[in-house]
Amino acid sequence: MEVSRREVIKLGAFGAAAISAGIATDVAEAANKKEPRAVLKISSQEGIIPGKDLPEKLAKMEKWDFDGIEVGGRGLENRVPEIQAALKNSKIKLSAICAGFQGALMSDQESERKKCVESMKVILTAAGELGSTGLIFVPAFNGQTKLNHIEGRKILLDQLPELCEFAQKAGTRMLLEPLNRHETWYVRQLADAAAICRDANHPAACVMGDFYHMYIEEPSDMGAFISAGKYIHHVHLASIKRNLPGQDERNYTDGFKGLKMIGYQDFCSFECGCIGDREVEIPKSVKFLREQWKKA
Repeated sequence: MEVSRREVIKLGAFGAAAISAGIATDVAEAANKKEPRAVLKISSQEGIIPGKDLPEKLAKMEKWDFDGIEVGGRGLENRVPEIQAALKNSKIKLSAICAGFQGALMSDQESERKKCVESMKVILTAAGELGSTGLIFVPAFNGQTKLNHIEGRKILLDQLPELCEFAQKAGTRMLLEPLNRHETWYVRQLADAAAICRDANHPAACVMGDFYHMYIEEPSDMGAFISAGKYIHHVHLASIKRNLPGQDERNYTDGFKGLKMIGYQDFCSFECGCIGDREVEIPKSVKFLREQWKKA
């Protein structure tokens, strides 16, 4: 069947009109969709907070207006009773578990991948017992694999469903973290991480964002969080030079606007160094972040 140029133009006009109508509908639906009111729950990695033991650290965190604490995954299974006892007497909740596993999910060596999966399962079990948001993981750091992007993505997606199912049964999640180009060659933006979670097609396949890496890789903090949308369940806080928020010119209002737009409900956690006296600078940073959230 032959189609004249005029008919092609006519069909194109109809197609454009249909597409425009579809976009308008999507925009209208997005505008009418009411997300839950976002909350700023500030957490910190355990090692950043001064104190001789966990109860002392938690007491300071309560005093300084924290909401959560993030702990490392290495040896976590042996710390469950200790952490449960400390949290029982505190208003502070456990946020995420930071790595601590062996091997790499995207290693070109099957033995390293198996080691990674098995050690992750041990941490996920403990994470579930502690009511954690999820286990933070990076598929591979620079130098950990010889796989290219296509091979690596396939290997990752082959393993994620099993791990996500295990995580969900344990009562927690897998939190895929994008890093900057100096640390990993793969998954550097939140949109990329969200696409992987979409393809994994499991409710426990989730994303976390880090303001430090985002400053290097993302053109917009707000856009990055919106692109991650429903998949994002943890955030790391740090300045441009990986110090406490407020210790350089890094601004968080753009990112906080994005978190508010998606109705973010989980923790934002310090993963950073500190310039000066931690007893003074940490509570000052918490206050700074509360002010940034109000401005957003």
